[in-house]
Amino acid sequence: MTNLLLIQSTISKLLPTDYVGFTFFVGCMAMMAASAFFFLSLSQFDRKWRTSVLVSGLITFIAAVHYYYMRDYWAAFQESPTFFRYVDWILTVPLMCLEFYLILKVAGAKTNLLWRMIFLSVVMLVTGYLGEAVFPESAALWGFISGVAYFIIVYDIWLGAASKLAKSAGGNVLAAHKILCWFVLVGWAIYPLGYMLGTDGWYTSLLGSGSVDVAYNIADAINKIGFGLVIYNLAVKSQPN
Repeated sequence: MTNLLLIQSTISKLLPTDYVGFTFFVGCMAMMAASAFFFLSLSQFDRKWRTSVLVSGLITFIAAVHYYYMRDYWAAFQESPTFFRYVDWILTVPLMCLEFYLILKVAGAKTNLLWRMIFLSVVMLVTGYLGEAVFPESAALWGFISGVAYFIIVYDIWLGAASKLAKSAGGNVLAAHKILCWFVLVGWAIYPLGYMLGTDGWYTSLLGSGSVDVAYNIADAINKIGFGLVIYNLAVKSQPN
């Protein structure tokens, strides 16, 4: 009886209209399933691509663990789990940048490209967190700095060094790189939009304000699982016949 009461006390009721809680739950399960898929497929690839697929699995696994806690936080407090989101992003976004480097190594990518992208992604996330959670009164300034870092990443992968390396590699690498670029340009765009909706600044009169947790949850699942599937497809196509 005591154990039953303990279990009931740790389970929060999920209402049929709680779409935020529903997407937290589905996101957690989807990314855990993706992790299992990527990890279990490792043995079919040679060493050249195994690391890339492993990183894909780590991205979705880290996200699944955080979504497990974010789901419970939402159920308990009905508040957006901002802190947990940024902890998730500060781990997974640099790993997504690492994926660009790993697939471009075949074209001679240097580690300075990797560290540049990781640095920019950390700046983007740290300044975003400062504006959203620590200094909300100056959210527009911190959001501007975060946005600059984001657009430099976009420039690098679409027109800069990463783009040139992808073109020199050609074939399946170039095709995969272009798809990942679209993920960053379109899929990641929900995050600055969500930032502006969740903070006060000059943009509030244009966009209004409100919760974007459902959009964040759906975007996270699509971006992280989608990134992994693009890498997986590239690895499959690159296997020797």
